[in-house]
Amino acid sequence: MAKIEAKLQRMGLYLPAPLEVPGGLTLPFKPVVVRGNTVYIAGHAPQEPDGSISKPFGKVGAELTAEQGYEMAKKVGLSMLGDLARELGDLDRISGWCHALGMVNVAPGFSSTTPVINGFSELIVELFGPQKGAHSRSAVGVAVLPFDISVEIEAVLQIDG
Repeated sequence: MAKIEAKLQRMGLYLPAPLEVPGGLTLPFKPVVVRGNTVYIAGHAPQEPDGSISKPFGKVGAELTAEQGYEMAKKVGLSMLGDLARELGDLDRISGWCHALGMVNVAPGFSSTTPVINGFSELIVELFGPQKGAHSRSAVGVAVLPFDISVEIEAVLQIDG
């Protein structure tokens, strides 16, 4: 078993099935695009093991606490890793994470977006180590996200040929 998948298993974490797209919706883009050694990851939602979008829905600071938002950001990381594993065949091909843009669906006045998106960043650094996992990042609050999800994250990374 590959090192990253083995580490996920030891941590008791899962890679979810492909996203269950809500009825009547088409997604005219790929979740992961590889161009040379650069990988672009589209915005991802938190997912359950079966591929469904994770609940609770709503705004962090209203329907969700910052701690719940942190867990949702971690689930977004797992969602990305699931799509990366399907596209790359092996997560060990990842040579470094470059940048992540984290968006948090926030209630008016909620400004603790950094600790929420830390759920994603800490997972990536724990799995890939401080060299490969280190990335630049933005953590912004937004008025609304698709399907009323609480967190959406996109990223750019590098792979070995």
